[in-house]
Amino acid sequence: MALALPLSLVQPRQQAQLMTSFASSPSKIHSAAPPLRHISNSAGSSRSVNRSTILDVKPCGRSSHGTTPMSASSFCFATGATSGYIACSPDDDVYAYIPVYVMLPLGTINKNCEVSNPNRLCNDLRLLKSAGVDGVMADCWWGIVEDQQPREYRWSGYKHLFQLIKDLDLKLQVVMSFHRCGGNVGDDIAIPLPEWVREVGNTNPDIYFTDKDGNHNDECLTWGIDQEPVLLGRTALEVYADFMRSFRTEIDEFFQDGTITEVQVGLGPCGELRYPAYPMENGWTYPGIGEFQCYDKYLMRSMREAAQARCRRHWENGPQGVGTYNSRPYDTEFFQDRGEYNSKYGIFFLNWYSQILIDHADRVLMLANSIFQGTQIAAKVAGVHWWYNTYSHASELTAGFYNNIQHDGYAPIIAVLKKHGAQLNFTCVELSTSKHKEEFPEAMSDPEDLIWQVLTTSWQIGIPVACENALPCFGRDDYQRVLENAKPALKKREGKNLVRFTYLRLCPTLFEEQNFTEFKQFVKKMHGEDVFDDS
Repeated sequence: MALALPLSLVQPRQQAQLMTSFASSPSKIHSAAPPLRHISNSAGSSRSVNRSTILDVKPCGRSSHGTTPMSASSFCFATGATSGYIACSPDDDVYAYIPVYVMLPLGTINKNCEVSNPNRLCNDLRLLKSAGVDGVMADCWWGIVEDQQPREYRWSGYKHLFQLIKDLDLKLQVVMSFHRCGGNVGDDIAIPLPEWVREVGNTNPDIYFTDKDGNHNDECLTWGIDQEPVLLGRTALEVYADFMRSFRTEIDEFFQDGTITEVQVGLGPCGELRYPAYPMENGWTYPGIGEFQCYDKYLMRSMREAAQARCRRHWENGPQGVGTYNSRPYDTEFFQDRGEYNSKYGIFFLNWYSQILIDHADRVLMLANSIFQGTQIAAKVAGVHWWYNTYSHASELTAGFYNNIQHDGYAPIIAVLKKHGAQLNFTCVELSTSKHKEEFPEAMSDPEDLIWQVLTTSWQIGIPVACENALPCFGRDDYQRVLENAKPALKKREGKNLVRFTYLRLCPTLFEEQNFTEFKQFVKKMHGEDVFDDS
């Protein structure tokens, strides 16, 4: 299978060929021949090698004794004066050890900052441990910890939870959850933003993202107030930083003993780096294109300033002809094939809109990297896969990803993550393109091509990638797709293995006999302990 590359990484002559052929097949833009790999010698020069180049490469998936798993990045060469990276053979890559974590239920910590049901949780954790999982992921909810008064934090329930996890010798991914829980797919409880923040919002609703009709979305704070001291004298960035510093100080022992292996920093709704472009509470249903969320007074001021800087005062307002939450691209003037999204104004607006997202990630991750020195930080990016096989990629555009056939929207985001040493956590890794075409043919969805674009872009830029499933996942077919993305050599694709997979989510259904049997087999295969099917 050819390696999928974003357009910006394809050579100019190949770009021209791909653009010429795109009219007949939009998906071709994401398919290009894999580049030659380069190996640098001791003198610093390089030479190209192809798949048939033979080097004496020691296996990386198992230790020399065949029992202790080694890091997927632990490559050892015996090549004379030549050294560097090339992929191990498929037989080695498929036996690499990829850690598996499991997300804890959203309500593991209740509104009183207590472990909801410690006895049941301990039993569930023991079952997960018996299945061989490496650790769990837990949300640290801003709306619970700093609920009543600014700078008054409650960590007691989290200390109890983390101790239970440590006692079972499990590792922990922690999410700084600066968003509201409730109202999205999979949300089974409601945890609003802190009460004191909501009180500010009652008098100044522009602290929230806003659509063109003036509907405010209180899932999270607009990025327009990142540097505006409107939260009782603090900016949003100061609020996030104070919360993270308190966590780092109060939970220090779990950092010191290595229980906490990663801190994922919430950057938007659902903890994902994206605009809240498709809120179900506003009537959105799949596969609607969503709406731009830039109409609070702070982001509108930013847009006006950007337009004035280009001497285009008539560009100061948002785009017209964009439809509604449930519109289809071809029903709008802006998103239709060769629509206004590709006009001079459209390019200006989409560049500005996506840059706001990138700048937010840049600022917050800079703070997180400083506060959590010595611990891996991560950012979660949503897999917005519907309308991927169209010219405009409308749903990605409204979510803030300026990604279409002429523009790579993920490379700038990944570059910011690399700048701050952050790991990418990408979603929807279990989804099947063919299944979506059968169930939702009108959605023009292609999750597999989207995943492969993001993964290959990340590898090209040079950051580690972790993934998670987007929807409940219990069957063998879903697990097989996860495995094929986690270990590309399974499908004879060139690429690096994922560094981690986080399973969504711990629930009673997972422990049903057949489901748990499948899950345990999946964990073994992720750990390289089981035989893989060739199919």
